[in-house]
Amino acid sequence: MIYDVTVIGGGPSGLMASITAGEYGAKTLLIEKGKKLGKKLAISGGGRCNVTNRLPEEEIIKHIPGNGKFLYSPFSVFNNYDIIAFFEKHDVKLKEEDHGRMFPITNSARTVVNTLIDLLHTLHVEIKMQTSVADIEYGDSTHTIILANGEQINTKTIIIAVGGKAVPHTGSTGDGYEWAEKAGHTITTLYPTEVALTSIEPFILNKELQGLSLKDISLSVLNKKGKKIITHRMDMIFTHFGISGPAVLRCSQFVVKELMKGNSSVTMELDLLPSINKDHLIKKYRNK
Repeated sequence: MIYDVTVIGGGPSGLMASITAGEYGAKTLLIEKGKKLGKKLAISGGGRCNVTNRLPEEEIIKHIPGNGKFLYSPFSVFNNYDIIAFFEKHDVKLKEEDHGRMFPITNSARTVVNTLIDLLHTLHVEIKMQTSVADIEYGDSTHTIILANGEQINTKTIIIAVGGKAVPHTGSTGDGYEWAEKAGHTITTLYPTEVALTSIEPFILNKELQGLSLKDISLSVLNKKGKKIITHRMDMIFTHFGISGPAVLRCSQFVVKELMKGNSSVTMELDLLPSINKDHLIKKYRNK
């Protein structure tokens, strides 16, 4: 048997790729090495699943970590409004929260996961669970996927959707980099983005502020000369190990890049009242 499309990885991208292939009538196989589909999706957004964002395309691209301009091409085919339409078409009602973030009205990521899995079955996508891929042999017209148990799968098209190295316990262990490189792709320097940050500040180690949430603050990353590299105005939270929340996640890649330059630590600046001028604030409280 030769499949038209074989998707490796049952995360969000793998599920959507399999569904799309199935919608076009392709004989599709989805391979997942874990016990569950959409495992990372099920824990996203604090278990509520931030499906997409309703902000204009330009705003979304501006806030993408790194070079967001690469999204212009895929957005021309399927953008954030298409994602909203897709889920509402399949009876997943969404609601808009701060900064345009879209969540299912059920407040449960499981709603999204179950809908995608149901679509796979409706479209007769074949699914192999707890199946690990050992290697891929690329051919001119067909390719061979070699499973860990020795079984071989022939397919006309392969979609590698195994994720990066983030959240290894969900299955994202970086398997796909070698397969992509073997296919002729270039692998750039890898570094984490959109991650919570740790700190050894005494007030963090003593857990004095653990659980404290801050709304609409301005958080900046400073270079070793004290100059601001990036600033994001969103929410954040103090944790038992450091800081997290939307503003922190947006700033995190810039912290990582500074550390990759050899800096032993990185300084961040927090403005609790970004809408109020410092001089005005000082004057206001001195006159009280």
